Amino acid sequence: MIKTFNYLIVTCFGIGSIRFAPGTITSLITTVFLYSLFHIINLPNNIILIILLIIFIYSFYAVSEYIKFNENKDPKEVVIDEFIGQCIPIYLYEISHEKVKDTQEAVLFYLYIFILFRFFDIKKPFPINFFDKKFKNSFGVIIDDVVAGLYVVLTLIIFVVIKSKFF
Repeated sequence: MIKTFNYLIVTCFGIGSIRFAPGTITSLITTVFLYSLFHIINLPNNIILIILLIIFIYSFYAVSEYIKFNENKDPKEVVIDEFIGQCIPIYLYEISHEKVKDTQEAVLFYLYIFILFRFFDIKKPFPINFFDKKFKNSFGVIIDDVVAGLYVVLTLIIFVVIKSKFF
């Protein structure tokens, strides 16, 4: 039973088993899912944070158990890392705009976040590539996407600062 549960977690309920671009599809579904939580259901930020932290912490165990007997230590079907990486910039965007919930702006920023995350996750600039190559365990599988998510945050901060100074 725990093996099945771990499979469901690491594949984001089977999304990772999709043949074509499972990471991109997971990131897109994550974006829509979080938009729903924040803007349609209006779930409180602290509840969302608790849910995300539980998933983040448990995913290290689930990925570790899943890849334990697998030759490939970062299998394509493991997409919980994309979920986690995509959640970081979206959550930080939402808590930085907690009082103002402009739907049009949110949709645009969610789109920017999705595109930027996929860019950094695919291109893997340093130190993303370092973590991806150096650590062949659950830490390596997850942390490279965490860093990609942080790159998105940094990129958006730079964009907002430049926009406020010059436009």
